[in-house]
Parts: sequence; C-alpha cells; structure tokens
Amino acid sequence: MGKKITEHVTWVGKVDWDLKHFHGNELSTKKGSSYNSYLIRDEKTALIDTVWLPYDEEFVTHLKEEIDLHKIDYIIMNHNEVDHSGALPELMREIPGTPIYCTAAGEKIIRGHYHQDWNFVNVKTGDTLDLGTQKLTFIEAPMLHWPDTMFTYMAGENILFSNDGFGQHFATESLYNDLADKSQLYYEAQKYYTNILNLYSVQVKKKINDILAMNLPISMICPSHGVIWRDDPAQIVRTYLKWADAYQENQATIIYDTMWNSTRKMAEAIAEGIEKTDPDVNVVIMNAVKDDKNDITTQIFRSKAILVGCPTINYGLSFATDGLLGMVKGLRFKNKKAAAFGSYGWSGGGVKQITEALKAAGFEVVNDGIQELWVPDEKAIERCRAFGADFIKAVNGTEEEGKEDMIPAEGGKYVCSICGYVYDPAKGDPANGIPAGTPFEKLPDTWRCPICKVPKSKFNPQ
Repeated sequence: MGKKITEHVTWVGKVDWDLKHFHGNELSTKKGSSYNSYLIRDEKTALIDTVWLPYDEEFVTHLKEEIDLHKIDYIIMNHNEVDHSGALPELMREIPGTPIYCTAAGEKIIRGHYHQDWNFVNVKTGDTLDLGTQKLTFIEAPMLHWPDTMFTYMAGENILFSNDGFGQHFATESLYNDLADKSQLYYEAQKYYTNILNLYSVQVKKKINDILAMNLPISMICPSHGVIWRDDPAQIVRTYLKWADAYQENQATIIYDTMWNSTRKMAEAIAEGIEKTDPDVNVVIMNAVKDDKNDITTQIFRSKAILVGCPTINYGLSFATDGLLGMVKGLRFKNKKAAAFGSYGWSGGGVKQITEALKAAGFEVVNDGIQELWVPDEKAIERCRAFGADFIKAVNGTEEEGKEDMIPAEGGKYVCSICGYVYDPAKGDPANGIPAGTPFEKLPDTWRCPICKVPKSKFNPQ
C-alpha cells in the first residue's frame, strides 16, 4: 500500500524486515532495509526507482492498486543496481513503451542486466523534465556508488531524491527520520557510509559541494534505502561532509584473532597500556572471527588508530585476519595510524605480513609491531602493556598526518576527469605497486585509476 508523503509524492516501495545480508554476503543488515520507490503525480506522472527483484510481482501488484499503470508517463532510474531496478522487467511487461530516464551509463547497466531494448532517454546534469507544477532536475553523481548514479531534484516541493546517497539499511514502517530511534539510525547510516561510500569520499565531498553551490532549497531528502529525512534534512548532509573528510574520533580499535588465547591476552594487555597512558581515548577490542566484519570496519572508520593481531598460522595469517585486511584495503581509509601484533610457535612472520598489509591499505604504520613466543608470561604481558603505551604516544605525538611517508617527487598532481581521484606523486599508489616518489609521467602505460579504472589518458594536471 502506498504512503502519501507530500501533496504530489507517494511512497510505493517495500520494507524488507527479513533482510540480514546484502551484496551477497558482503554487508550485514541486522536492522533490515527498505527499497524506496516514489510516485509523483502532477499533470504528468513519474515513477522514481523500483524495488529489488524478489519483490517485483508484489511491487507491480501494489502499484496497480495505487494507479493505472498506463497513466505513468515517465520512469526515472537514479541508479540501476538490482535492488533498485529489479522490478523493471515486470513493470515494463505492463507498460513497455514508457520512457526510462537515466544516465548514459545507466542505460548500459540496464541493458547489461536485462538485455531489453526499452525506450531509454539519457540525461545529464542540468537536464530537466516538467511535470506541471513540479519540475525535475537531474544531477549526475558518478561513483556514489556506481558509475550510473544520479540524483533527481524536484522543484516545487523541494525534494532531493538521492538514491543510495544519505541512505541506510534500516527497516521502518514509519518512514521518517524524526520517528526513528536516532542512535540506531545514525549507527546504520555510518555503517552504510563506511562500507558502501567511504572509498568514494572524494566524490562524495565534491558532489555535495556542487549541490550546495546550486543553492537548491531542500525540504526533504528521499533516499532509496531507509528513512526519509524531513526533520532538518540538512543534518545528514552536514554529517556526510564530516565523514567524507578523513573522519576520525578519539578512538583506538584493537582487532584480533586467536587460536589458543595467546593473541587475545596480548590484545587485552595492549589495551591496558593505551588506557593507562591516555585515559581519554576510547579503546574498542573486537574479535575478527566472532564480531561482524562490517561492524569492525565501522569501528575502524571511527578510529584514529588501529592495531591488528593474530597468531602466525602455516607461515601466514588466519583466514579471518587476511580476509578482513583485504576488505579494509578496499575501503581506502584515510588519516589513520596502525600497528601489528601477534603470537607464534616456531616460524613467526605474521606480524610482518600484517604490517605490510596495513601499509598497502594506506595506514601510517607507526612501528614494526610486537610478537611473543608461545603463551605470553607476565614479562611478555608487561611488554605488551608498554607497547600499547608507546603506540598511543606515537599516535598522539604526530602533528602532521602522513608527513613521514611523503617522498619528494618531481611533477605535480593529476586528477581523473571521470571520478575525481587525485594522483599525488609524493604518495604514489602503493596498493597497486606504485611507490611514493613516482611522477605521473613515469607511471606505466598499464596503470589505471584506482577508483574507476580508466587509463592515464583520462587524467589532467590539477
């Protein structure tokens, strides 16, 4: 059943209370989610986005109860991942000639998903569509978080339909932010940002500033997951600007895996050393196996520093630690320090591998880490306490983040014309084998933008 949210707009989406995992098994959604679709009725009628594929028939059935489908003049697809476009095939069987407004990249993705020659209308930033008393303006937002993403702004009632931007995986029948538990809502919003948008923070910041520069009055923000922001909608915009700016709190997170509790004991002793040295810092300890991986990454997002530890297993790392470090590398956290710790029996080597993985993930590693043989005795525990104390002193004592890792290099910065990624010669691209100090001109021809994968030819001097 539809829910009227303004004079012209009705919510016609689906609340999914049962959803516990998303993107396959990559993202936990303990609070469920929603797939928000919006019907705009004016002199002309437009439908913005659909719902996830498992609910396609249900969506179309309920939409028929709300409106004669043949009265829908336009379909607006802000983003075409299947959680938004999944009901399109079922809907288009009913109204096959209805024009679908999307970006050029959006058309390619829809064709790639459904292999249909529908009536596509490509739009770009600044293009408009008059509905009568209301007018839609399209705003491209590539890589927030797919290449096809766009926002749609409706002048008249001043609504920004932001798709995945400003969303959360948060099921609620009440729809609105002022009716939700604020602490739960903001945790899910931050978890969503961490795991979906953090690696695109450069684009997030740029796009928000672009929209702010347009001086659009915004009375409501309607994302495609979670709540509608109607009470001070600018609050989530302000929060995104903070999150996109190398966010950190006064927190240190210790993440460990353990086989026979040796590494756990080290983690707890390191925490004691940190807390005794800096009582103001919030210390969080998380188990890489038992704690949810997306909750761990959310705590990393909050932290100014992390420590990662595990026992050396088969001359390497535990499955959970190795997998978590891979996730962390992909999320591209900024402005965070780190170190490694671990126990071993005969070979050792795990701490060094963690250290290298942290460096490859973009963390500023402050020391070589600590490792202890077999089960730590009281002397080893005291060494771990001292290690924790020295670690937090190093974290707090560095005034210019990342300066030590900068290597002077000839040549200037270059910016990707597609996604806005900036290549800085002083930093290089360690995650892709490009050491700090490598000028842009000396990058191999095979090098690609780490974000959108376009070649060097798409970069311009900054």
